[in-house]
Amino acid sequence: MPSPPRASAERPAETPTPTNLWPIVAAWLVSTVASMLIAGAVLLALPAEYLRDGDRSQRHWAARLGRTLIGIVLVAVGIVLSVPGIPGQGILTILAGLTLIQFPGRDRLIRALLGRPAVLRAVNRFRVRFRRPPLAS
Repeated sequence: MPSPPRASAERPAETPTPTNLWPIVAAWLVSTVASMLIAGAVLLALPAEYLRDGDRSQRHWAARLGRTLIGIVLVAVGIVLSVPGIPGQGILTILAGLTLIQFPGRDRLIRALLGRPAVLRAVNRFRVRFRRPPLAS
């Protein structure tokens, strides 16, 4: 006699519930706050003449590597924050990340981003709020 058909061992896909959304919301919140703090620190650390003179300082290879890795993470997070529907300062986070990464044409790209009046106005308003001189274009 044949055995009765067995139920499939596969589980149906779980629908999102408030219980399993908390880790996702927490990760989003932590990454957003961290990227905003890092982006703010980078934008405040820039000298006021950065747009005219660029970054002329020499650093140890380990410092350059660390700056580059942080810059790549900031650019990636900034791209995610730029997606419509995701709150955050995407363009400013990308800009902060680009100031940390060294690549040919970096200064030209940063000047093009900051050449947008709304972005430069937002960056300078942020710098003035923390008693830093505005970036001179």
